[in-house]
Amino acid sequence: MNDEMSPFPESISDETAFALNETLHWLALVCDEKYFAQIRRHMATLDEARPVDPEQPWNTNPPDE
Repeated sequence: MNDEMSPFPESISDETAFALNETLHWLALVCDEKYFAQIRRHMATLDEARPVDPEQPWNTNPPDE
């Protein structure tokens, strides 16, 4: 991201950085708890749609043919 477009100020205090970090972590946890089933369901559909190379089924990124 271009520094001119960054939503963050150049410098903040240690206390402010900690508070911002805690807030974002809390928000992510609340979101995960609230929408866990939908997130897992969507991830399962992504897994089903992903092609599997029978020669290397452990490879999550098989080469395109």
